[in-house]
Amino acid sequence: MLRSLKNLVWKNMGTKKQGLFIILSSPSGAGKTTLSKKLLKNNKNIELSISYTTRKKRPLEKNNKDYNFVSEEEFEKLKKKKYFIEWAKVFNNYYGTSLIKVKKINNKGKDVLFDIDWQGSRKIKKKLGKNVVSIFILPPSKKELIKRLKKRAQDPDHIVKQRLSFYKMELSHWKDYKYVLINKNLSDTVKKIKTIIEAERYENFVPVKNLTKQKIKIIYEAKRIAIQKKNLIFKKIRSL
Repeated sequence: MLRSLKNLVWKNMGTKKQGLFIILSSPSGAGKTTLSKKLLKNNKNIELSISYTTRKKRPLEKNNKDYNFVSEEEFEKLKKKKYFIEWAKVFNNYYGTSLIKVKKINNKGKDVLFDIDWQGSRKIKKKLGKNVVSIFILPPSKKELIKRLKKRAQDPDHIVKQRLSFYKMELSHWKDYKYVLINKNLSDTVKKIKTIIEAERYENFVPVKNLTKQKIKIIYEAKRIAIQKKNLIFKKIRSL
């Protein structure tokens, strides 16, 4: 029955106003969750895809707002029912994205924002393909990353060390993304992401004949941001 529902949801996509599928990924501590919250604030056109996880809830987190916290047993049951559009094991915890909830947001004509890692990003791009906008967030430096992880003080020391040990591996997947941004200044990074989203909306959903000079200008600005990714290959990545 779930498979039939899945097919029906996909079939109905073409008959309704659609939004973008926006992926934000980064090494732990680079700021993707903070950026997600900034993007969602006072923006009715974007809605967060709230992931399911078996990870323990941090002190400041709220169930059904930051994550849907479930047991491993519950997660396994959902997996068997094909409930997730993607799932992955990260730092010994499971994370998954609900297919039905993603389609529910998309069918309202809203953009879906994913705060997920590189594994989830690959699966989302493979399964959704069209209208996916992938953005990878880099920290200014490894030193700054360590500082941020320790400052947020939401994980015990052994978890922080574990996250840092996976840093290089997570970093290596930046090439899979269309846009790569260095999160040195939060406000500047949010501004660039908003420009990217606006430009992608125009390119995907606005007929060429309806593109004004201002809209074209925004599209070119986003392309300039995308080109910067190539320059990072020989510069920033090697220094991190």
